[in-house]
Amino acid sequence: MRLPTIFLEFLMLRSFLMLAAFFGFTGVALGAFAAHGLKERLSAEYLAVFHTGVLYQLIHALALLGVAILATHIPGRLITWAGFSFAVGILLFSGSLYALTLTGFSKLGIITPFGGLAFLFGWSMLGLAAWRLGSPP
Repeated sequence: MRLPTIFLEFLMLRSFLMLAAFFGFTGVALGAFAAHGLKERLSAEYLAVFHTGVLYQLIHALALLGVAILATHIPGRLITWAGFSFAVGILLFSGSLYALTLTGFSKLGIITPFGGLAFLFGWSMLGLAAWRLGSPP
């Protein structure tokens, strides 16, 4: 049995909104943790790396919020791929930077570019979705 399209769109909207809220919340919490709990424990270089993870997480949490809103107006897989890519990008990019700075295990930096590629793919899917909208009637 196939689920009705409207139900699937609702699930996608809800998922992207929940992810945006989760990543926004944890981004703010991790930023505060860095400012107050890690300042004395990490080198200035590692603290800057941690802050980069927070910055990209918060930017892409907002992007996920935008995707959730757009998904109600622009149906299709491109918007879904954009949201999915932003979420994966946060996990890989920001997550690897957090893990690298907290463990000191520099080989985790190998994961970071894959997160960056996921971000780029997400932005390109969003751009392609906009391109396909065409001109106004």
